[in-house]
Formats: sequence, C-alpha cells, structure tokens
Amino acid sequence: MNRRVGYRAFARRLAVALSCVAVAAGSAQSAECMRGINLAGAEFGSLGQEYGTGYIYPSDKTIAYFKGKGFTGVRLPFLWERLQPKLYDKFNSAELKRLRAAVKAIRSAGMQVVLDPHNYGRYEDQLIGSDGVPQSAFADFWRRLAATFASQDGILFGLMNEPYGISAEDWLSAANSAISAIRQTGADNLILVPGTAWTGAHSWSGGDYGTPNASVMTGVTDPANNYAFEVHQYLDVDFSGKNDECSRAADAVKAITDMGNWLAAQGRRGFLGEFAVPTMPVCQQSLKDMVAVVESRPDVWLGWSYWAAGDWWKPSEPLNIQPTDTGDRPQMQTLQTYFADRKTCGG
Repeated sequence: MNRRVGYRAFARRLAVALSCVAVAAGSAQSAECMRGINLAGAEFGSLGQEYGTGYIYPSDKTIAYFKGKGFTGVRLPFLWERLQPKLYDKFNSAELKRLRAAVKAIRSAGMQVVLDPHNYGRYEDQLIGSDGVPQSAFADFWRRLAATFASQDGILFGLMNEPYGISAEDWLSAANSAISAIRQTGADNLILVPGTAWTGAHSWSGGDYGTPNASVMTGVTDPANNYAFEVHQYLDVDFSGKNDECSRAADAVKAITDMGNWLAAQGRRGFLGEFAVPTMPVCQQSLKDMVAVVESRPDVWLGWSYWAAGDWWKPSEPLNIQPTDTGDRPQMQTLQTYFADRKTCGG
C-alpha cells in the first residue's frame, strides 16, 4: 500500500469518527452523522385551533422511543404564523414556551434539533417577497428566532420548509436576508438552506421552475460560513411522497448520488431533510439504498432525517414510522438493520 494513500484513508476515518463524537456531545457547529427523524405535529391543524386539539408537539414518550432506536436528531416542524401571529411583532409567549419546551426535551434526550418553520416559503398563504410578506419580514422572524436560540449546543436553523412558486433568484435573496439577520444576533448555529421547487434533489440541476438551484444557490452568503444545503427526495412516481409506492426508487437514489457529486464539486455540504418509503417489502431495500448513499459520503453529507413520525399520525399513513400498538413499523425495522450493520457514518 502506498503510505501516503494509507495515511489519507486513516485520516478520513479518524475525521469521521471525531465528527460523530462531536454530534454525540451536542455540538452547535456540526450535524455530521445526524440520523434524524421528523417529529410532526406542531405544523398540523388550522390557524386558530387550540393546542392539543388542532396541533401538538412531540411527547416525551415519542422522543424517548426514537432516542432508544438510535436516532441522533429531530427535525421539528412548526408554523411561523403560530409563533409570530403578526409580522414584525414579538412572538406569542405561549407558543414560544411550547417550542422551547420541545427543544429542551429533545436536547435533554441527547439529540440535536433542526428548527423547521414548515411554511413552504409563505406566511398565511402569501409568498415571501410579495407585498404582503416582504423579505424583511422573513428576516425579522429569523432575527427573533435566532436570538432565542443563539449559539446553543445542538440546535440547527432550517431556514424554511420546501419553498415553491418562487424563482431561485428571489429565494436566494430572501435566504441571504434571513442569514444576515441571524448572524447579526451573534448566533453561530449551523443553517440549513433549501432551494426552490420544494428543494428536490432530482430537480436541483434542472427542471421547469426557471434557473436551476444549482446555478443560483451557490450565491448563498453567510458571514460565519456555517451552512449546508437542505434537499428532500421521495421515491414515488412524481417524487412527491404522496403516493403509496416507490416506483422511482432508482431515479431517487441516483438524484442523491448526483447531488453529492455536485456538493463535492462546489466544495459545499448537504443535508437530506426528508425522504421516506411506504411499508411494502419492495421499498425497504430502496430505503437502505438511499441511506447508504448519504452515509457513504461524509465528505459532503452531514446526515439525514426520515419523514416522518409524531404522536398524531394515523397508523394508515403509509410513510409514518410512529410505533403502533403491535410494535415497530417495517421502515423502522429496515433502518434498525442499517444501524446495526453500520455503526459509524462512512463505515
């Protein structure tokens, strides 16, 4: 063996191992090796519905279940409008208290948290950058949220869930405004930056939504240089995650492979924020293949988070991995096998 090549291989394995140790310790600066779960519920319901009736944050029991299964992070969806009922105004104190409590419970379990305003680039159905929701309002929201959780260990800022119906150029401008506002608070938390077009990996470098994300989002400006691109990728016929099948699995896995190659070429990092398969046995190998692609490239991928679980999911929801009265769902059994086979990212 060439000694220089052998040293490089050893150094790479050591770096991966150290990054996983950092995650276990709860570093605010890194998400390397995150194996996450989206715990849905706080984004449920209609505005005006009461807490516990229209929406819910994850219970301690649910958090403990996923911690026990080996997950190291939680992507935590919630609604911008509930936290900030009026643009440019202070946060609702009761809702902020609930969000803080959920974050504390997840962190106390030793898992990282991705804060996820689950709004699709909108506020009360009005697009960010419109007259009703100026970019400055989005920046104000993030200035307030960042100040609340500034530089706290293990808390990552997901700028926005799946913006769509906005050009990549306009979205980049909004994202940079929010990033600037975050850094002005002194927060150095890692920021996850999506693209437009539902931030699909399959359409990152092409598609029918205008200038591709791949051509525009390299313009992200972060004074702290502590960000990663968040993409989502489902495996069904239209990559939406709305169909109870995984007929485009090969294409979806290739999309993640191609995304990893793009990240490497650009010297950027990425995070797979949503992906999922239904329960059919044919889809379980595809689930393992998707995770394997991400974990085989720790040089570019910080980790992943499966969609989804949460206390209020119905057992009939095909992508859900919230446990049932009879035990673990098939997707959880598949992921557990993967965890058992591969103890460390890149291993």
